[in-house]
Amino acid sequence: MPQTTLDDWAKDTVNPEVRAHVSSLISALGGIGDDGTYSLGHDALLCLKDLRKWLKFADQQNNRRDVARCMAEANLVKGDLLEILAKISPTAMDSAWKHKIAVATLELLVPLTWPFEIDPTEATVNHHRHGPYIQLAQIGYKRAILQFDRDRILQTTVKIALPSMAVPLRERLPRDEGIIRIALYFIRNIAMLSPPNSAPMDIDEAEVSRSATIDTFQEQDIFQVLLSIASSIGEDFVSQDVIVLEILFFLLKGIDAEKLFMEDKKLNTKNADELKSLIQKEKAMLAGYARNAPTRHNRFGTMIWVKRDDEKVTTISGQDVLGKAQASMQKMDATKKWNKPRRPGRKQDGSEEREEFDLPVSLSTSARKHIKAFVEEFLDSSFNPLFLHLRKAIERETERVETRHSRQFFYLVSWFLKAECARRRTMKERAADPKSPEVLSAEDESYGLVAEVMNQETFILLNRFMQTSQDEKAWRDLNAGLKCFTQILLTVHEMSESALEDDQEIAENIQNRIFYEESTHDRIVMILRSYKDQGFGYLDAVTELSHVFLRMLERYAKQNVDMQIRSKRRARNIKKKKADKQGEEGEEEGHVSETEDIQQAQKTVSERKFDFTRFSAKFVNQSSVDTFVAFTKYFNDLNTEQLKRAHRFFHRVAFKMELGVLLCRVDILQLFNKMMKGPGGLDPESPVYREWDDFVRHFFRQVVKRVQERPELVVEMLFSKIPATIFFLEHGYDREVTVKAPRAPAELEVKPGMELPEQIGVAVSVLVNQSKSDGIRWVREVLTSAAEERKAWEEAEEAQKILTADVQPADGDAAAENTEAEPTKPPSILIKHDTEERRIAMFKDNKLRLLMTLVGFERLGEHHDPDATWIVPSSLTSAQLQEAIDLIRKFEFDPPTYEDGKAPEDMLRSKTTAARRSTRRAEFDDDSDGIDHQSEEDHGEYAQGGATTREADGPRKKLKRRRRERTPHELDDDEKERRAEARRKKELEKQAAALSTMYVHDSDDEDWDAEKDAAFFAREEALRQENLKAYKNSHIIGTVEPVASKKRKADAPAKKTKRRKAPFDDSDQEMEDAESSRAQSETAGDILDDDENEETTDTPLSSQHAGAAAVSEAGTPRKPLENASKTSDVAMTNADTDDDEDDMPVARRPAARNMRAGFVIDSDSE
Repeated sequence: MPQTTLDDWAKDTVNPEVRAHVSSLISALGGIGDDGTYSLGHDALLCLKDLRKWLKFADQQNNRRDVARCMAEANLVKGDLLEILAKISPTAMDSAWKHKIAVATLELLVPLTWPFEIDPTEATVNHHRHGPYIQLAQIGYKRAILQFDRDRILQTTVKIALPSMAVPLRERLPRDEGIIRIALYFIRNIAMLSPPNSAPMDIDEAEVSRSATIDTFQEQDIFQVLLSIASSIGEDFVSQDVIVLEILFFLLKGIDAEKLFMEDKKLNTKNADELKSLIQKEKAMLAGYARNAPTRHNRFGTMIWVKRDDEKVTTISGQDVLGKAQASMQKMDATKKWNKPRRPGRKQDGSEEREEFDLPVSLSTSARKHIKAFVEEFLDSSFNPLFLHLRKAIERETERVETRHSRQFFYLVSWFLKAECARRRTMKERAADPKSPEVLSAEDESYGLVAEVMNQETFILLNRFMQTSQDEKAWRDLNAGLKCFTQILLTVHEMSESALEDDQEIAENIQNRIFYEESTHDRIVMILRSYKDQGFGYLDAVTELSHVFLRMLERYAKQNVDMQIRSKRRARNIKKKKADKQGEEGEEEGHVSETEDIQQAQKTVSERKFDFTRFSAKFVNQSSVDTFVAFTKYFNDLNTEQLKRAHRFFHRVAFKMELGVLLCRVDILQLFNKMMKGPGGLDPESPVYREWDDFVRHFFRQVVKRVQERPELVVEMLFSKIPATIFFLEHGYDREVTVKAPRAPAELEVKPGMELPEQIGVAVSVLVNQSKSDGIRWVREVLTSAAEERKAWEEAEEAQKILTADVQPADGDAAAENTEAEPTKPPSILIKHDTEERRIAMFKDNKLRLLMTLVGFERLGEHHDPDATWIVPSSLTSAQLQEAIDLIRKFEFDPPTYEDGKAPEDMLRSKTTAARRSTRRAEFDDDSDGIDHQSEEDHGEYAQGGATTREADGPRKKLKRRRRERTPHELDDDEKERRAEARRKKELEKQAAALSTMYVHDSDDEDWDAEKDAAFFAREEALRQENLKAYKNSHIIGTVEPVASKKRKADAPAKKTKRRKAPFDDSDQEMEDAESSRAQSETAGDILDDDENEETTDTPLSSQHAGAAAVSEAGTPRKPLENASKTSDVAMTNADTDDDEDDMPVARRPAARNMRAGFVIDSDSE
């Protein structure tokens, strides 16, 4: 290494020529005059433009920072530029020349105050050499601008841009747009600049803090300018929306929105509680130290030996280890060092530090008051227009929108929603206070002020942003999206508790839309599981979202029992499962292509009932537990709400889901023990200490019980748990995994009407269309090999026959026997697959199987056996095999074409489908009468021996049957009438042979059965005796109830006429004895009672025969009446009573008969 001298160390870091040119331009710009005020040079405007050119071309285009450093060393901003603005500020609008100088000054101030960033891809030595100096210089610029005493610089900046803002949007020139943009960028730079963490400052941070910036903005009316521009976005301003967004972001990030809207008294109380908590933590820390603090009695050193279990001795020094064995072990653990190899994390650059929004920012009282007033006015007037315009710009991905703007947009959405909720709670508390005169109005209750970020478009944009951030691992972007989604859920929850019904309905609709998509559920679960060292802010956002989402979903699922969710993925799974389940019935036509399946899966949306228990189980796994364990390790820094959040999750895992095995890990148990027992544990005065203490106590009892039941758990405590381990520890045995047997696809066939060569052409064309030419090649190779082998066998067999014929003796009988002997069959040829994929295709690919079947291959084995064997049967000759090879070659390179533009896939169909259709055609013939005469099904009371049919009340409408299109020829009217008449006669003959044979028979009938007749009259005699007994019993008790007589009703006193019952009314409750008797006998006649003779005459009549069988007292049949007319129906009438009953009044004939299926049903009550 060459020696260096003092001159080498004193070498200037900036090019001397650059420094000379810049210094001369700054000197010519102007200076302090004799009167003590700043005086501009003669060419001040040109000097300003030249300085801007040097800054632009030398620094930006040449990628150097020499000019910026020279300007900082020359004190250009504070010594010249601010002085120029202060000098021309009062008269800047009066002179065009002064206005040009002010604009030129502003154009130079903006790049000088632009936050310094180092691009890792384009960084040079000058960036790292000048970076810290320029960053400190920019903080000095900010301090000078905020604390400048001779003029309000920011207000002057707005004054310069006011003429351009006053021009209507359509009349505004590009120069006007540029002036407005420069003024807003200057304000943005002042809000954006913050003290760097990498370089120490020699100025007071309070002078450039957030509070100082807010106070200056309020003093110089910058907040009013921002409100005016934001409320006019879309009307008077378009491209300025992202600049306003950045100003708001750097003003509000890190500020606690809830504290901002607290009442002063409540805020003071909270600050006092925080101070008390910090003092308590300090006190606990000092108390722990005081237990082992050195005193004047233990000034001397101490060294002890600790004997361990393996008879080894460890030396520990210090008197603080003399008390207990546990203290000795802790001291020994504290002295252990393990240099864990860690990959150096990526260092955050300046832009990432500025974009950090998880660091809290404290405000002064005045700054808090000013920013609170600004936020209230912004929510009332400017929130909806600005964020609506920004959302549309982000959706359209306009050029002015950059990557960081989406992150800032969603963070500000969450911040303003949180602020609005806090403001509403404060307003409700004031209205609830009886001493306060404030009353809530309907406008105060409405959530219309934030409506533009609570619509479906924002939810769609948010979901897409979160998914993209997760896929690209942009954790800071995802952090902003998580915060926004969480705050939307909390806002919806407060809307559901609003006093306005419209807000409640809107909240219900929003919850329905959010919880309806299963993709949202899965995204929350995956984000919770995928945490890994993304920082505490991201960890807090992840755990908060999962906690809020799970609790709100649980509440919503309880309120909506029949909740439905939509899942596209499940639709595809269902379709696949159905295809596997149905097997050969899964493909109706067998030619649905893969592309069509994908399109159908994309279009199909499946709805299913939501099961909260099943969904909550997704949260309970080892990855989710690890995320909350990492969160709980910060227990000393967590507030009450965060500790409750972790407690609820662990309680759900251990007791609600009964999966405490997941928490049985050494590091988790040690964390719980440390939180309760110390050292450095949870503060016993904490509001959540009792809840955590109860949980840890019950959980440790559960762990002890589990260890007693499953001693293997002691070993598993060292590891994370997989599902198989969890099942074993819960049940004591391994889960039985059932492997489903593979199912063969649907067998295909070519539609009928084609010869075998054409069918082979269809199969080959289908395989070619599906890019399965490799399968065709393999089939052709198998056929070629089989043809050669079969040809060789045939030639050998022919030679054997010739040789046998030459050797055979010339015997006639032997020659005849050889001639009659059967020819020898060639052996079958086993088909072997060449690859594993081919073996699977031989079972799964039904198109390949169709081709193999068509060329003559045979499959041996069960239909669903994946290892079934394919052979070339003995029946195939070498000529047939060669013919199949030629056909395959022909159609492979010259596929056939079909009429009507049909594809070869349209010529295929499923074998099972075709078989079902042919079976249905065989079972039902179109030309039949539609009646199955061989059927033995139960026809109820219309079966043989049942009731006969009643004659129709009128002519029945003739039913016309529609003929199907496959009827071979059209029948004429005569043929149709002839067939109908034949069917009618056949049916009448069948009914005539079946009905009424068990009741009435013609004496001339040669099929007369004496045994059936005797049984029939025996039943009738038993019925008569039963009726007679009932009649006598009625006389004994003094009340006469007619059993079945219509005559006796005439003797009874006249009663109030009852309504006539319907002919088929079965609900008569008063037909007790007589009804039961008729049910037992099942006869078709009336039962007439004779009061004087106490006799009963039963007269069944039949319509199938002309006569009627009369029954005497002895029970012998009389000869049927020969002159009775034959009819197809039965009309039952009452038999005439005896002529000697002169003293009995004549019974009045009822106005109408109750009839059922042709029988008269008389009621005793009528």
